[in-house]
Amino acid sequence: MSPRRSLVLAVDPIACQGHGGCAELFPEGIRLDDWGYPILRPGPVPDELMAHARWAVSNCPALALRLEAPAAERRR
Repeated sequence: MSPRRSLVLAVDPIACQGHGGCAELFPEGIRLDDWGYPILRPGPVPDELMAHARWAVSNCPALALRLEAPAAERRR
């Protein structure tokens, strides 16, 4: 069995409309700035929080939030 890949949260700042629902669904990994736009916790999402992160991603009305491989892994 291959090891699980670590994933990080990413947001498309152009697509994001600042609804703020992501921070309500995943407060462990997302907080909001003064205008309601997400500030993401740096680093990989811990395994025990992955379900919450996926829930926030799947409920973003602007489809601006995603889970992706860390930048170092994407360059390989």
